[in-house]
Amino acid sequence: MKRTPADEEVCGLASLQRRQALLGAAAAGAALLTLAPPAHAEVKGYEPMSALKGKDYGKERQRYSDYVRTPSGLQYQDLRPGEGPAPKPGSTVTVDWDGYTIGYYGRPFEARNKAKGGSFVGDNKDFFRFRLGERSVIPAFEEAVQTMKVGGIRRIIVPVELGYPNNDMNALGPRPLTFSGQRALDFVLRNQGLIDKTLLFDIELINVQP
Repeated sequence: MKRTPADEEVCGLASLQRRQALLGAAAAGAALLTLAPPAHAEVKGYEPMSALKGKDYGKERQRYSDYVRTPSGLQYQDLRPGEGPAPKPGSTVTVDWDGYTIGYYGRPFEARNKAKGGSFVGDNKDFFRFRLGERSVIPAFEEAVQTMKVGGIRRIIVPVELGYPNNDMNALGPRPLTFSGQRALDFVLRNQGLIDKTLLFDIELINVQP
């Protein structure tokens, strides 16, 4: 069917309207792209993942007002001040200790003095000995003991960077003596999830040898 001049005019108008609509949509899309944040934009209140390294998964560290906090980040409280001699660099110290996964349900992994509970049934354990300055124990343990006096009991809160290197309880002392204690500690240290690896120790300084 042959088109009349009027038909051609209508078709031309419709084509023009379609082109204008397409151009309008393209312009709107470009405007949205301009207004949208760049792909690397950070959400307010959150840190990029690279910034979480070495920060215990970005969780805010708990501060305890009744504990002394040292420059290293160790927090401690003297449950019983000692009255005996204080150790010096190179001294061999004898301690009794217990440990808890304070950041994970407060599970004990070592008992002080006599065994406590079904997981720690047995005779009295041997005391733990080490020489100050040899770096044979975790940094928090050595830092805490070197300012104690014989007879004292000190409670320490240990952030992950002052604990077991590479989250390996076999790397440095002290190490739990029972299988159940080793399993409890190892579960927390090696867990790849967002488990708080903060630890708590009670240390009793028994003896100091030059």
